Amino acid sequence: MFEPGTKFLESKKSVLLVDGLRTPFMRSGSEFVDQISYDLAREVLKGILLRNGLSGNDLDSVIMGSVVQNSSTPNVARDAALGAGIPNTVPASTVTMACISASKAISEGMNAIWLGQADTVLAGGVEVLSDVPVGFKKEVRKKFFESRKYKGPLDYTNFLKGISPGDLLPIAPAIAEFSTQETMGESADKLAASFGISRQAQDEYALRSHHLAAKASVEGKLSNEIMPTAVAPGFTPFSQDNTFRADTSLEALAKLKPVFVKPFGTVTAGNSSPLTDGAAVSLLMSEDKAKAMGYSPKAYLRDYVFVAQDPAEELLLGPAYATPKLLERNGLGFSDLDVIEIHEAFAGQVLAVLAALESDKFAQEQLGRKEKVASINLDKINLWGGSLSLGHPFGATGSRLVNQAANRLHDEDGRFALVTACAAGGLGHAMLIERAS
Repeated sequence: MFEPGTKFLESKKSVLLVDGLRTPFMRSGSEFVDQISYDLAREVLKGILLRNGLSGNDLDSVIMGSVVQNSSTPNVARDAALGAGIPNTVPASTVTMACISASKAISEGMNAIWLGQADTVLAGGVEVLSDVPVGFKKEVRKKFFESRKYKGPLDYTNFLKGISPGDLLPIAPAIAEFSTQETMGESADKLAASFGISRQAQDEYALRSHHLAAKASVEGKLSNEIMPTAVAPGFTPFSQDNTFRADTSLEALAKLKPVFVKPFGTVTAGNSSPLTDGAAVSLLMSEDKAKAMGYSPKAYLRDYVFVAQDPAEELLLGPAYATPKLLERNGLGFSDLDVIEIHEAFAGQVLAVLAALESDKFAQEQLGRKEKVASINLDKINLWGGSLSLGHPFGATGSRLVNQAANRLHDEDGRFALVTACAAGGLGHAMLIERAS
């Protein structure tokens, strides 16, 4: 049995991952273009209940992560739960923590079970970036607010006073840091440069991700976690991600121009994760509840940590801080891990994190350690593809990582898995998973 490295975990109940399910992940603007987050979240909640023979009455809570929210469903977890037929007596909440929103949802579910406040929780996330809410400049928004007081048609002539035609153009939200105004891609370019990650190395890693995802898909490795999903108006069932490029090549990737830092940057569309639509959910139970209901769980969710760094300098380096912290407090070394699932926002970001974990200098200056955290073996990392190839619906990726890590533990006969991810705001997350049976 697992022996915690500190007393911090000794009094906690075991949290079991009973099952995990997701929709196919689709490039934004493609098959899910007519959906909103509510639609995909509702379908995945219905799907996991049906697959596990659960009634909504068996649930204690539903928690979903979401980032770019549709204003008509600000608590999309609650709306989707009701739409999925879950009783209105089951509380549901939506959390947001950028790209680790589903990780936050799962951790809150773990907390509830640890504290004895829940026995069965559905936790995951959703994002439909095909449905990005557009806005207007502040002056135009003020005019819209004032227009609610207009009494007659002539009052509306006031709306255009002081407004130019260009002010009326809608504005899509930027994927940028509010605190620094730097886009995530610019930060990835800067991070790659600071660790000496070349353009070729990034393209080679992206190629690896796409080819591994294609291989896993062909071999049926992903089929257990993907729920065939049919959506209006055509109701054609989709059962495979359309995000990976099985036919891409190093030559094709090399031809792509830098997107964020022009003309000398190294981050391109080919070595970045695509804008993606999708939903994912993880079914969590206390050990007593799972045994009572006759479930054979996939894994134990043992522990997690969240960290934060300077978003101006280390926006995407969170896993390099979260991983050693998690391992140390559980008495484990990097070599004890059999499966590693790391979020691939950008190839340069992943390679920079791995370089940091392998660096004595980083360990001494940033972590207060005498020597590096790890000697990296790519043979353990993202063997079924990652966010570069499988896509990245911001609010859902954390659940996909957990579900995929548990499935890989069984497929590869491993014991311990690490799930780790970076997020906007200079945030990071890591979770320790142990195979059950």
